[in-house]
Amino acid sequence: MLICFIKIPFIGDFVPIYILLTTLTSEGRKTIKERPERIKEVNKEIEAFGAKVLQQYAVLGRYDFVNIVEAPNNEAITRVSIELGSRGTVHIMSMPATPIDEFLSILKKQQE
Repeated sequence: MLICFIKIPFIGDFVPIYILLTTLTSEGRKTIKERPERIKEVNKEIEAFGAKVLQQYAVLGRYDFVNIVEAPNNEAITRVSIELGSRGTVHIMSMPATPIDEFLSILKKQQE
């Protein structure tokens, strides 16, 4: 599994990055229509689960939102997906992300 890492300023640690593709259920669409601010409230809940939304986009097509999230490990992002998904308002596809330079470095090491 390839995982993206970013450097956290002032700490020097690296944190994995995940892409969350989110689709609203009919109940989720109803909630967002009635209370659009709910989106930002959920972002705060994600932080309580040990992850942080770095960027978030509403998109057209198969998915409703694309979220770029940092989390310390797969367990934290699994908790986010299960906790939010269990509410019945969203379906989430979670994917670890790898920066291209890191990806190319891995490929070069495999060729050696």
